Amino acid sequence: MSKKIKKGDNVIVITGKDKGKTGEVFIIDRKNLKVKVRGINIVKKHRKPSQDQPGGIEQIETFINISNISLIDPNDNKASRVRYKLDGKKKIRVASRSGKEI
Repeated sequence: MSKKIKKGDNVIVITGKDKGKTGEVFIIDRKNLKVKVRGINIVKKHRKPSQDQPGGIEQIETFINISNISLIDPNDNKASRVRYKLDGKKKIRVASRSGKEI
């Protein structure tokens, strides 16, 4: 499943505190099967002040397990699985729900 999701994909959260929210994948950790999605799983981080940056409370995205997200079907914006279709010698990612290319 981890190889079917790529950087830049639009995904939807299917379970957890952010269920139903959508965002774009911008970091993938394939070793631990985790991803970071813009606007999803936001936590507050308390930073101490340093010489070059003031302190304060930042809101940052943290990793979410790859099993808790699903790709969005480009046809109807709902969760869909991914399958591959061979086009000559190329493998093309296709949404299982509608059959459209991702």
